[in-house]
Amino acid sequence: MAQAQLSFSWCRGLQEIASADWQRLAGNHPLLDYRFLQAFEQTACVDAQTGWTPYHLVVFHQGQLVAAMPCYLKTHSYGEYVFDWSWADAYEQAGGQYYPKLISAIPFSPVTGPRLLLAPELEMPDMVAAAMLSQLQAFCEAHTLSGAHVLFPDARSASFCGQQGWLRREGVQFRWENAGYADWEAFMAALSRDKRKKIRQERQKVAQQGVTCRVVRGQDMTAQDLALFYQCYCHTYYRHRSSPYLTLAFFEQLQQRLPQCLQLFIASQQGEAIAASLCIRGEETLYGRYWGSLRDISCLHFELCYYQPQQFCIREHIRYFEGGAQGEHKLARGFEPYPTCSYHWLSHPDFHQSVARFLSREAEGMQQYVNELEERSPYKAMAEAPASLP
Repeated sequence: MAQAQLSFSWCRGLQEIASADWQRLAGNHPLLDYRFLQAFEQTACVDAQTGWTPYHLVVFHQGQLVAAMPCYLKTHSYGEYVFDWSWADAYEQAGGQYYPKLISAIPFSPVTGPRLLLAPELEMPDMVAAAMLSQLQAFCEAHTLSGAHVLFPDARSASFCGQQGWLRREGVQFRWENAGYADWEAFMAALSRDKRKKIRQERQKVAQQGVTCRVVRGQDMTAQDLALFYQCYCHTYYRHRSSPYLTLAFFEQLQQRLPQCLQLFIASQQGEAIAASLCIRGEETLYGRYWGSLRDISCLHFELCYYQPQQFCIREHIRYFEGGAQGEHKLARGFEPYPTCSYHWLSHPDFHQSVARFLSREAEGMQQYVNELEERSPYKAMAEAPASLP
């Protein structure tokens, strides 16, 4: 296969791509599922009005779709979780226009996964990936965009970006791993004494306030369950004087098309439902994505967004639970840091070099931060080991 045999197109929405063709490239990652990404588009959660205009890159060879990238034109940096506000300020203070920019990402989801989606049987994947990234750069130059950004790529997509000289930005998130625990108490036994005590105190506070929790699988979710969740979700945004990114129609479409991937955790107080969290289930990972509460109850967020999903993972033998973006407080609940990254190409050469210098300094600080986090492991194996042991 030669690059001349490839044809590239930009699609203004997934409706221009056959679902089976996309799915063959996306594999089993639930947040890259055609139905998940299309729900954003069909319910107007991503469009020109929201500042997320779909511009997906697709690659054909002899009439067959062989590669793709989920891409969006962005007129702001909300919902990305890779913060470049300072870059935008610096670019505009120098007389440039930072927005719109081009990103490859899952909307509103700081979840690591493939970004360059390549057919499994594809010959010369490195050549195809290089050509795709060149297409992103050419698109930016043709439309006078400030640059292109690949957010939360997996190791393979990250490698492709690195090979093309894109700038790497280091990040960190927190993930809980189910080490084959037989039950909740087995997990608790693995924690250091102070962490066990803290978790038990928090769960007791919730129970003492008369709160009970239940799990509802997507296949069993009723319209009332979903309406309750969305009421809680919106209420929490409003309390923080913000507006929710997603609509009830979005969640209804997920429940209709991907029920097997949804897990809803509902909290009730004295028989009245008062809070809910919604997770997305993959093959070996449960992704904590959305939550909300109608009442201010101490430690309820920890119970509904961490402890209930962790217990669910233990029962269902799910290996990982990702609890969302950032949050050092997750360490005390059994989560551990794991590295994330993003890649960036800026159209203006001088600005590209300025960002490169910034990222070099930032990476040193990030490594120190990760080292400090690792020293604060919540588990006995490290936290309570004698000082003389390696």
